[in-house]
Amino acid sequence: MQSIYNSSKNELLRCQYFDLLTIDGNALEMDDINKYINGKEEIDKYTCFIFLSRHRSESNKPTLTCHSTGNFGDVVVAGGNAHELALTYPSLQKCYMLKLWSNRGKVIDHGYDIVIEATHHGPTSLPKPVLFIEIGSSEKQWNDINAISTVCESLLATVIDFKQFNKVAIALGGTHYPYKFTNILIESDIALASVVSKHNLMHIDKSMLKQMIDKSVEEVKYIILDWKGLGREKDRLVRLINDFSYEYGLEVIKV
Repeated sequence: MQSIYNSSKNELLRCQYFDLLTIDGNALEMDDINKYINGKEEIDKYTCFIFLSRHRSESNKPTLTCHSTGNFGDVVVAGGNAHELALTYPSLQKCYMLKLWSNRGKVIDHGYDIVIEATHHGPTSLPKPVLFIEIGSSEKQWNDINAISTVCESLLATVIDFKQFNKVAIALGGTHYPYKFTNILIESDIALASVVSKHNLMHIDKSMLKQMIDKSVEEVKYIILDWKGLGREKDRLVRLINDFSYEYGLEVIKV
């Protein structure tokens, strides 16, 4: 591991398979990555940006999770721009979840939940795909060496033994912790790009659906709907998605 940039607050380390950047700042607001590396590296050489972060929730439930980033609405709560989604790398998220699931024996007995989150918060305008990988949901888990090592081993296995998946979908409906979509990642051959929880469905229109598809670096072929999790937006979304899927040649899957 070689230090190729070091300041009083930030450090960039070169490893065999990746570069590791540590920052003294808010990762959710890291849309200008150049200021953290002082122009020392060419952004184009990177395939993606993976953020290792703490996860916080009111339940304090031990959780290992990951998600893409983006803001569907016009109110920005935590970084990024309104109505903007970050680029996604569906195969990367799926590979990580599969590796994490294969290592679940190390954490399940300690009460950890393994689940993805719906797309939320910033950064939203980085020039490469973004994946947040998180440990939560309280200080106890943030300092749990067993959980930390499980995440690190799973991520390293993902980077070293990466696999591309041909079936890619966007997903709509369900809660912020969409277990149906998590099971799809683990049990099927489908990878997921952006995921919209029921709390953000009111912001979904044709332009946002198109952004969900265009922001995936892999071709999206499916739209997956949590049929019971569409709430009061169901009728409107069904009409919208029927027209949209026909226009763009996408298959709609109901779960």
